[in-house]
Amino acid sequence: MTPPATPPSAGPAEALVDLDAYRANLAVLREAAPTALQMAVVKADAYGHGSVEVAASARDAGAEWLGVATVEEARTLRRGGDTGPVLAWLSPAGADLAPAIDADVDVAAGSVAQLDAVLGSGAAKRPRVHLKVDTGMARGGVRGAELTALFEAARDAQRAGRLEVVGVFSHLACADEPASPVNAAQEHAFADAVTELAALGVEPELRHLANSAATLTRPSVHHDLVRVGIASYGLSPGPLLGTPADLGLTPVMTLRTALALVRRVPPGTGVSYGHTYVTKRETTLGLIPVGYGDGLLRAASNTASAWVNGQTVAIAGRVCMDQVVLDLGDTPARRGDEVVLFGPGDRGEPLAEDWAQAAGTIGYEVVTRLGGRIVRRYAAGSRPAQ
Repeated sequence: MTPPATPPSAGPAEALVDLDAYRANLAVLREAAPTALQMAVVKADAYGHGSVEVAASARDAGAEWLGVATVEEARTLRRGGDTGPVLAWLSPAGADLAPAIDADVDVAAGSVAQLDAVLGSGAAKRPRVHLKVDTGMARGGVRGAELTALFEAARDAQRAGRLEVVGVFSHLACADEPASPVNAAQEHAFADAVTELAALGVEPELRHLANSAATLTRPSVHHDLVRVGIASYGLSPGPLLGTPADLGLTPVMTLRTALALVRRVPPGTGVSYGHTYVTKRETTLGLIPVGYGDGLLRAASNTASAWVNGQTVAIAGRVCMDQVVLDLGDTPARRGDEVVLFGPGDRGEPLAEDWAQAAGTIGYEVVTRLGGRIVRRYAAGSRPAQ
């Protein structure tokens, strides 16, 4: 399917999501962890790609599980028609867990208090629970005496028929740094926790620790299930692992818009707020109708680039709420010409990682923050028109 050269008129910009590329990335990750079940992580609206559509493609690709942060995200998947295994691992205080539990969503408990919230949810069905261990990230889960208390409370509740312990899991802090000694320390801490739980007579069917980076680099932590997030969207989990191409991945999203205004200006023209960019010679400026109100990174002002008519062009001046100016130089251009902000890179356009580097952040933030007036469009095997 070949989309039109300019985005539809429904919005000032479009995020084109290539679902074939997404499924191909899942296949690459499956090959990296062939003995484990695969959880496609679709939290945060599938990292900005659209959770319901991406989840359906994940199921088509054979992903046995879906993973989300909140129970409301899980309910969105259910409302969208998904009926397979789903885990929601973040339960803020006061969250209404019952509708998700009754919709056959697995939930997590990383403390006795969280386990009590699950048990007191009022759900009609018996909760299916994954116990969260803090193996060294100090972000979620517990360790030491608190972990023992959690395990004992879960054992007692399971024996009483009040819940089913389906999984035990943790999260790696430094998997994107494969040589970090933290990885081995966390792996050992997780093994100790699994042993402690088994000694209490509880042996869940699922042990899961690996994220995208560990799926690609650390087979010893694949266990029963791997949770693949950022890599499934064709972004590298970290610079030490290489580019998406190095990893055999294809970026799934292309963010594009069209020139709204093209004008020739003389040297010495100050551009955008504060005149942080001043033209050094006569040049052509192009205006695009998208800005930080739509999720573009303001920190990429004067540093990021875009692709117009076969040429890489600079962001000129500050990224505004609704608009960005491009310095087109002498590139032939007219109103309505396609502008690609980032994509798979096969035409020479920037990658999401390039925008991240320009803004001093990570590719995760570039794609997940997109919203506002950006229209998402889904296609199989799509690429912007040549």
